[in-house]
Amino acid sequence: MAPRGRLIVFEGGEGAGKTTQLRRLAAQLNDDRISHYVFREPGGTPLGDSIRDLLLHTDGHVEAAAEAALFIASRAQLVGAEVRPALERGKHVLLDRFLLSTYAYQIHGRGLPEEELRVANRLATRGLVPDLTVLLTMPPEMGLARAGARGAADRIERADVDFHQRVATAFAAFGTPEWQQTHPECGPIVAVDARGTVDEVGKRVSAAVYHALPELDRSTVTNA
Repeated sequence: MAPRGRLIVFEGGEGAGKTTQLRRLAAQLNDDRISHYVFREPGGTPLGDSIRDLLLHTDGHVEAAAEAALFIASRAQLVGAEVRPALERGKHVLLDRFLLSTYAYQIHGRGLPEEELRVANRLATRGLVPDLTVLLTMPPEMGLARAGARGAADRIERADVDFHQRVATAFAAFGTPEWQQTHPECGPIVAVDARGTVDEVGKRVSAAVYHALPELDRSTVTNA
């Protein structure tokens, strides 16, 4: 039986560059012929993609509890249909957002009760814990400016500055050992400074990933 694959999550506030850095790591794994899958939240399944459209492009007010329930529904479908089966087949999975986004956006940003969402997440993930979360950090105003340069903002990006500041403060706390010790369901988290060029940040990300998961670094393998 093949060893279980590794689940590597990329997290961060708006415009932090997580999708770009995830794709860079995926390209490195391709170059090294390391089999893997790439998914994003919300999405990754037909049901999840429909939920994504609802969450990001619905006009008008969306209740915070409804928003959280939709994210968790998409997560349950993705984990059950795609992520867990891939890991059990020995394939690595790179995931764009996961548990930390719920903690940052819905608990700290929207003010929903933490324990209730932790219970909902346990139902959605059935105890799946990431092997590593790469948390890209930068000031929220810088990230929002980057996100704005991409084009029209989605519903969550359009939230007020205070909301995004609460999200950024939460993400900063997630990188501390104290927070991680009290939230073992999130697995190991390494914070990476997202300021600088794509290449500069990419080098930091690679160093963090290969330090935490050295079996992914084919450059350390010597031929007999």
